[in-house]
Amino acid sequence: MENVSLHIELSDENAWALAQFLKRLGFSDCRSLAVSDEEAWQMIRATEAVRAALAQQGYAPR
Repeated sequence: MENVSLHIELSDENAWALAQFLKRLGFSDCRSLAVSDEEAWQMIRATEAVRAALAQQGYAPR
């Protein structure tokens, strides 16, 4: 599997909002939108990668 690198620019307000959303997003949310458990877990792994990148930039809500 090939990795994909993304570069985005967000306002401070939008970065915090996205970080909050990702903090609150859970498996049941993803599962309700996915066609299978495996796809839901893939969604979780992808959102965790974005959440970690935001945290590295100082956007890590408690």
